Amino acid sequence: MSIETNSNTSKPVLLSGFADEAANQKTAEQQFCAFAALGLRYYTLRFIDAGAGIQNAMLLAPESIERILALQAEYGLCVSSLGSPIGKVKLLDVEDGTSNRYVPFQEYLKKDVLRACDLANTFGCKLIRGFSFYHPRGTEPEGHLSQAIDQLGKIARVCDSHGLTFGLEVEANLIGQTGKLLKKLYDGVADPAMLLIFDGANLVCQGMSTEQVYEEYTAMKEGMGWLHVKDYQRPTTRSTHVDEESLKSFVPADQGDSGHEAIFRDVKRDYSPLLIKLTKRGIPGLFLDLEPHVKGGGQFGGFSGPDGFGVALRGLCRLLDYVGLNYDLRTFADIRNSVETTSKAKAGT
Repeated sequence: MSIETNSNTSKPVLLSGFADEAANQKTAEQQFCAFAALGLRYYTLRFIDAGAGIQNAMLLAPESIERILALQAEYGLCVSSLGSPIGKVKLLDVEDGTSNRYVPFQEYLKKDVLRACDLANTFGCKLIRGFSFYHPRGTEPEGHLSQAIDQLGKIARVCDSHGLTFGLEVEANLIGQTGKLLKKLYDGVADPAMLLIFDGANLVCQGMSTEQVYEEYTAMKEGMGWLHVKDYQRPTTRSTHVDEESLKSFVPADQGDSGHEAIFRDVKRDYSPLLIKLTKRGIPGLFLDLEPHVKGGGQFGGFSGPDGFGVALRGLCRLLDYVGLNYDLRTFADIRNSVETTSKAKAGT
């Protein structure tokens, strides 16, 4: 009798996560050790200390990259996506009371976007996580759709030229702050190299109810490429601007107000056409990317610790088991094969 897989025999969803959330000091060894121990095969690369201090992956030097590649192979891990901050800058060079930076777009495209593409290819992943630009605070995002569509389309084309797919995450305070707005951006860009990333907590923290979150999920579903998994307990009021640094109510996916059970049931119903779409882009499957923030979150990242990340992963697995959506974690057979491979390699030397 085996207890290592659930009863659904379809191709499993691929579990991943922002590995920096599981490491107290964000060292590469801490991140990879935690993920390997939890049974994960994939991770999203964002902040990491590979011997030169904690850095965003975009700033890694060649020697740090070589060290990370060697360590991830040692721990049996692959990168699912590059957790880049692409698109998390101002759309317009205007003072709006925020600390968000502005970079002239052509400079941004040639420097930051190309850097992200080079990194993703170096690490052998097909996905780059990104955002939809900050419109000036106090203005309506709908008034900036045209410029955002133009710039996002150019980013998508650069990614496509490198064999990559750009994922646009739904998040407060950005132009694509709702599923409906993301869908407008997706339709406007109309490029298969740009897909959408659902994140329930990023909607709930804006004051949306469980029912509203599902409506936003449904609106962006046609363009969905993968899902970030974190949850939030609904605030009592809804605001047009969210103070991201004050968000404190993140919880595992089986305890919040995003309604992940209904969302995962819908994913299961329409799983086959989604996999076909992803396969055409060279993407290995549908990633559920844990970004739990259970010990706190902010504008450019969050933290869970190894214990919090384990709690969040178990909460996700309970939900997937409940809805019958198959997933893949390391098994004893994987460990045995790894030992045999290592033994053969040593014998060969």
